[in-house]
Amino acid sequence: MKIALVYDRINKFGGAERLLLSLHKLYPDAPVYTLVHNPKTSAWAKDLKIIPTFLNKIPFLRTHHEWLSPLAPLAFETLDFSSYDIIISLTSSDAKAVITKPNQLHICYCLTPTRYFWSGSTEYSQDTKLKILPDFLKKYFKSVDLSISERPDEYISISKEVQDRVNKYYKRMSSVVYPPIEDKFYTKQPVPLENRQFYLIAGRLIPYKRVDLAISVFNKLNLPLIIIGKGSEGLRLKRMAGKNIKFLGLVDDKKLIECYRHAKALIFPADEDFGLVPVEAQASGTPVIAFNGGGAKETVIHRKTGLLFDEQTEFFMMSSVKEFEKIKIDPKDCIANARKFNQAKFSLDFSSEIDRLWVKYRRR
Repeated sequence: MKIALVYDRINKFGGAERLLLSLHKLYPDAPVYTLVHNPKTSAWAKDLKIIPTFLNKIPFLRTHHEWLSPLAPLAFETLDFSSYDIIISLTSSDAKAVITKPNQLHICYCLTPTRYFWSGSTEYSQDTKLKILPDFLKKYFKSVDLSISERPDEYISISKEVQDRVNKYYKRMSSVVYPPIEDKFYTKQPVPLENRQFYLIAGRLIPYKRVDLAISVFNKLNLPLIIIGKGSEGLRLKRMAGKNIKFLGLVDDKKLIECYRHAKALIFPADEDFGLVPVEAQASGTPVIAFNGGGAKETVIHRKTGLLFDEQTEFFMMSSVKEFEKIKIDPKDCIANARKFNQAKFSLDFSSEIDRLWVKYRRR
């Protein structure tokens, strides 16, 4: 089977990019087609064979992809996949728009249905760029997304949460294959709990991550909190934060792992699609205090590897943090739970699912 990978854009680094690298490990000969590629901000992709769309010829667009939404489906449609048997689109937006022939199998490995149209529409409605967009255009682009969602022959979802969304919004059935974390996050000797002094947040600083909620809570509790990451909310969040809260910006994986291992707990207030960060924290022997929604329901075991709070409010999060201060969670239980999401299991599960779908397709 000749396989090609398609990804929305290669100009940043986060959980989705880690998943793309996992797919590259599984299919090292597969090229990666994408909307735009900015080598300056994506050194992690240096070993990939990257084929961008025509829009990449304009350097400005490589770092301002948010303005490309109206053109993105059209750009993906211009890519030529005629020499491949299977096309795997890893996407949370437009990569699923690629056009394939009847003798080709297009499988969408869905990160989530386009968030700003569907599950995250409320949060993203406050975004400046979406505010200036007329309602009739919003409805049009939403209808386009619905239309291109019909192009993949099959869907695989990254979690049961996303599986439900794919069914609800796109009316498509899908199987589930959980993303993996890298082996380097697993620790054999967790740091003793008594040697941990701070709480931790790691991830992009954007609205739906609800870092603002955590800051409000920790301002009132006056407990030490370290925040790793950057994003559109960064400046506002720094203005909110008290002296007990420290921002580290972007850090390399060595520093990230060090922070994971020395944190009392990871704070995870987002309603996330899956969430690699809580799994990475647990692999480091660190419990998680998370919103009881989205992927966290599938990766955190309440009162064994962390605590889950039922509403994204100060009261519920604060109650969980106060409860956590009174209980002890065994780091070894956290590590054991994270083992369910290792690279070897992912490689076996994902390749088996691709093989199953290929056999199913050939029997039609």
